[in-house]
Amino acid sequence: MLRAIAIALLALTAVPALAQGPLVGRASVVDGDTVEIAGQRIRIQGIDAPESWQGCWEASGKMYRCGQVAANALDGFLAASRPTRCEFIEWDRYHRMVADCFRADGASVAEWMVRSGHALDYKRYSKGAYAQAEKEAEAEKAGIWQGKFDAPWDARKQ
Repeated sequence: MLRAIAIALLALTAVPALAQGPLVGRASVVDGDTVEIAGQRIRIQGIDAPESWQGCWEASGKMYRCGQVAANALDGFLAASRPTRCEFIEWDRYHRMVADCFRADGASVAEWMVRSGHALDYKRYSKGAYAQAEKEAEAEKAGIWQGKFDAPWDARKQ
């Protein structure tokens, strides 16, 4: 019984400790805006990438799995400079850590995902932090901007 109480107390104190500093390690990609480091799911702050099941349309009208493309692009981006460092912001309703994440070389994960056209500026949470990167991606027809797509927040509603 005492052992169970000690384990429960340790688990309760581990969450605030995690929130006090950055989480650094090899990130496994869950989807285009979520990674996992050391068993902790992390939602990248201020962006929204297509869902893994989501389809988008190329300029030619051909459908492709843009959510899978976004996840693969994120995996390649992170692999180029490891480890990944995520700075805690808050916990979301799904008990994921919400964080600003950076590669070992200092490159912002969120900025790159939006700039490369694999995610959108989630203005509701970013307050427009990635608006310029999104405008550039759209102008260059990068990623999902090459054709037609539903914003991830709209796709989830359907």
